[in-house]
Amino acid sequence: MSRTNTPLAIGGRSVTSLVADFGSPLYVYDAAVITRQYTRLRDAFEGVKLRLLYACKANSNMSVIRHLHALGAGIDAVSSYEVELAVRCGVPLEEILYTPNCVSFAEIEEVVGRGVLVNIDNISVLEHFGQRYGDRPCAIRINPHIWAGGNAHIQTGHIDSKFGISIHQMRHVLRIVKAYGMKIVGLHMHTGSDILDAETFLTAAEILFETAEDFPDLEFVDFGSGFKVPYKPDDVATDVEALGAALSARFREFCSTYGRELELWFEPGKFLVSESGTLLTTVTVLKQTPSCAFVGTDSGLHQLIRPMLYDAYHSITNASSTEGTERIYTIVGCICETDTFGVDRRLVETHEGDIIAIRNAGAYGFAMSSNYNSRPRPAEVMIVDGDARLVRRRETLDDILRTQMEAETVG
Repeated sequence: MSRTNTPLAIGGRSVTSLVADFGSPLYVYDAAVITRQYTRLRDAFEGVKLRLLYACKANSNMSVIRHLHALGAGIDAVSSYEVELAVRCGVPLEEILYTPNCVSFAEIEEVVGRGVLVNIDNISVLEHFGQRYGDRPCAIRINPHIWAGGNAHIQTGHIDSKFGISIHQMRHVLRIVKAYGMKIVGLHMHTGSDILDAETFLTAAEILFETAEDFPDLEFVDFGSGFKVPYKPDDVATDVEALGAALSARFREFCSTYGRELELWFEPGKFLVSESGTLLTTVTVLKQTPSCAFVGTDSGLHQLIRPMLYDAYHSITNASSTEGTERIYTIVGCICETDTFGVDRRLVETHEGDIIAIRNAGAYGFAMSSNYNSRPRPAEVMIVDGDARLVRRRETLDDILRTQMEAETVG
């Protein structure tokens, strides 16, 4: 078999130089791709007051948050810790929306005490909030009971979801709001990820707009996110330009009927950062069995769990050799567990020491990583204008043991 030793480049840097400088495994983020995605989404909506909040659970690296905030994004936070993280990144409190789920009321009180707007998705919490804070502004997350299609693991707007207050419970919600004189300034829904077409959003929009008629103090309507990004070469993705044109027109009509211009909010996470990220991992072994040719790597599910947790597809290439005769491989990790990245993938002939690139790893990659098998998490690098910057150093065993009470070396 033959191959051409032409390495893959990310943001103008070859993967071989990146691994040589920063080691393997390595998460690499291309800032230009993040900028492209943000600009594309911003420009898709015309003639409306648009506000984009970055769902920082997707990738909580401070450099990523700061980059998006510099572009104009606020922050969608789902924990008090993410609120504090955003503040440390220089995000003003008024540009943060806190949308918790099943947290203690003590955590909600902590966030309210800082002056951050709370988005409530539980009737009992709504009543508790009304009793405690009266007419302090808040938002309400509703569940429209819409199945958005795609992977069931990432859908949040269906009838069995734990997220949001059922649209069928609005009469109860209105009684609570009236009883405590509550001021509801925003209505929110998020139907999940991998939504392909504008029709799903427009269907949800009609539900949200109809509900909004009962809330006279609204300042914004928030559609969450769920825009699908391509994971395969021939994959389909959300046409955000078509969505922007259709939803902007319908939103302007709604505002006219409502009686004043409101803001239209979205909370993209995956859409903004997924395509920017690549996990680079080095081939450690090749193992031939009677039925399969395995490519073993120095990474695993502890560093990218999505394929095993969600059966998610990530494009995988031999980044050391981008052209040449291909073979069929199953790419796996080094964890003492089944940790398969991809089954029966076509890669240019692969050898030990080659660098494997796992694409679309910018969202829910490092953010969901762990120290399983007592393995340290990898370094993270962001490439800005061709300059590769270390934005998180590689962990050590000392880092892992730091919080243990008997971590001193014996002997």
